[in-house]
Amino acid sequence: MEYPIIPMTSAHLDGVEELEKICFPEDPWSRQIFKESLENPNSTNLVVQSADGAVRAFLIFTAVADEGNIDDIAVHPDFRRQGIAAALLERFRQTAMEQGLAFLTLEVRPSNRAAVELYRKMGYQEIGRRKNYYLSPKEDAIIMKLELTPCT
Repeated sequence: MEYPIIPMTSAHLDGVEELEKICFPEDPWSRQIFKESLENPNSTNLVVQSADGAVRAFLIFTAVADEGNIDDIAVHPDFRRQGIAAALLERFRQTAMEQGLAFLTLEVRPSNRAAVELYRKMGYQEIGRRKNYYLSPKEDAIIMKLELTPCT
């Protein structure tokens, strides 16, 4: 089943906030952080909705200079393994190419093996670690990067 990827608006905040708490109960982003992201001209905010309008996934990234960084990505547990995260990552890559970015980065918990494998499958490579990056529970972050090759 395919779900459309659309720009996030303030109308999505309730669903995004709820999904964030489901996916990251130990340390969820606040509603204020999501609002600030929507107001940030360097941020791109995408959501995936089901036919009933419920937010099933989202991706937020920020572009600075020639780098795009995933700030937050979540897929509802009931909708995982359906290609939604891969579709969001591909949209992220396409948008970054359109913006002329040179590379994309993200941080991921080493314990989140499914995400690490998906990122590798999408072409991301581990370039380093951030010691004790995550707080609840405390864990390092794997830094991953995808070099973008301009279309000729």
